[in-house]
Amino acid sequence: MKNTPTLRQIAVLALLILLPAASASATETARERHHEVPDDPYVASPRVEHPRSPAMRFARGSFLAVQVNVDALGQNIVGDAANEPSIAVDALDPNRMVIGWRQFDSVTNNFRQAGYGYTTDGGLTWTFPGVIEPGVFRSDPVLDSDAAGRLYYNSLTIEGNDYPCDVYRSDDGGMAWDGGVRARGGDKQWMTIDKSGGVGDGHIYAYWNGFFSTCPPGFFTRSTDGGDSYENCTTIPDDPYWGTLTVDPLGRLFTIGTNGDDFTVARSSNAQQAGQSVTWDAVTVVDLGGPIRSSTGPNPGGLLGQAHVAAIPGGPQGVVICALCSVNPAGTDPLDVGFSRSTDGGLTWSAPVRVNDDAGTGWQWFGTMSTSPSGRIDAIWLDTRDNPGTYLSSLYYSHSDDGGLTWSANERLSEAFDPHLGWPNQDKMGDYYHMVSDDQGFNLAWAATFNGEQDVYYGRMTLGATAAGDTPAAPLALLNSDPNPFTASTTLRYKVPVAGFVSLEVYDALGRRVATLVSDEKQAGTYEAQLDAQALPGGIYFARLHAGEFGDTKKLLHLR
Repeated sequence: MKNTPTLRQIAVLALLILLPAASASATETARERHHEVPDDPYVASPRVEHPRSPAMRFARGSFLAVQVNVDALGQNIVGDAANEPSIAVDALDPNRMVIGWRQFDSVTNNFRQAGYGYTTDGGLTWTFPGVIEPGVFRSDPVLDSDAAGRLYYNSLTIEGNDYPCDVYRSDDGGMAWDGGVRARGGDKQWMTIDKSGGVGDGHIYAYWNGFFSTCPPGFFTRSTDGGDSYENCTTIPDDPYWGTLTVDPLGRLFTIGTNGDDFTVARSSNAQQAGQSVTWDAVTVVDLGGPIRSSTGPNPGGLLGQAHVAAIPGGPQGVVICALCSVNPAGTDPLDVGFSRSTDGGLTWSAPVRVNDDAGTGWQWFGTMSTSPSGRIDAIWLDTRDNPGTYLSSLYYSHSDDGGLTWSANERLSEAFDPHLGWPNQDKMGDYYHMVSDDQGFNLAWAATFNGEQDVYYGRMTLGATAAGDTPAAPLALLNSDPNPFTASTTLRYKVPVAGFVSLEVYDALGRRVATLVSDEKQAGTYEAQLDAQALPGGIYFARLHAGEFGDTKKLLHLR
């Protein structure tokens, strides 16, 4: 007698068939949620029509922060927005750098363009010429450099239902760019350039979210001719997305990305061979202590960071591969910075290490990593630990000198800012930061709202710069305002680290100066200044403290 399946067996079989499809659908929904859409039409908002206010600049210990999106006089342009920055450093002259970002000419319009700024003096001053293609929708900037000193800018655009990417090249430190080369592409792309000195030196590699690829099912491409052309798309095993790439000292290519709940690192040992099709000889799931998060907390319309992969010298094979991401751990802690390492070329990985050392349940988001040639691992992130119960975030830093086995005590690099300010008609502050390390420190491209709007900043951390026995001067700082919010008046306390000329001014939300509280020579010390606001309308104000090249800003709320 034949074994005829029962109705129950048929139902169970159907359910088993449908379950993977349902799971895939949920994953695709998460992937699909975060893509670039030109909701608003382009509307010209000439820079000359915008008010000005003092640009933000501050030092804290060995960290210097300088606003990048400024006018020709170095002033903040009130009413625009800039976020999602990426940085490239000239390999032949590290004083020449360029930062690219999503430029919103008006905070009331989410049409974005390919903004950029360059420096020739190591980041002390920046020139912001404008955008690469005025009036053209562009997003997801990713910058890198080759060993010959050329700088590259990978930029996403939209053509109908396609998400192609163009890569622009600059041979003069970012002052001028060529017409760009179509580089296949898709949403949430990332790019890296081989600077190993091996046979693949100068190769450009890029991958993106395959859900929005211009060349499905492929979502990876390579250029072996310095960016003059890009190969047909291919795939990466396990379909990763929201991640980065790196080339190790042996010329091997590594990618990292999430596939929903896990992270996957893939290795190609032959991508450096121009005459061979790229194959992947190692694919490993990596535990970073939890999954990636998006659409919540401090960045409700974006990612809470992306996955980073990097390589340093060391280990039994001469190379240690490192992975880092802001992840959601088990329990009540919303987000930590998780790290793992591999000493066998990516085949096996260590148990996850928690980089942040806070005892609370803060948000450690936008975790970002880079490595120095000598093997130091640098990590920065935004952190709410100093303002529990809020999304007010400060920039934090830690490093490892032993290949990620142990990490330095976390160091606060900035005052807190509100990431929910200055949204350019979309509920996020971009999706990532970007940094490049050297043996003396690191260069960081980041965004913050110290001016009450989203602006792009350059950050330089110089390590070991203090002579033995010396103690760095305490940073210039506006300590607090009491009360805040206030009605008739408030008292501002500020600290001056060394003698010099000091100014303390108050600006309204449109960048108009409404009061000068201090304009005088001051000795090192702590001071107070009184703001009488009886003649001022209620609203948000900004107190701006300046001394020499450095400054600090505090937001004030005046109630009537």
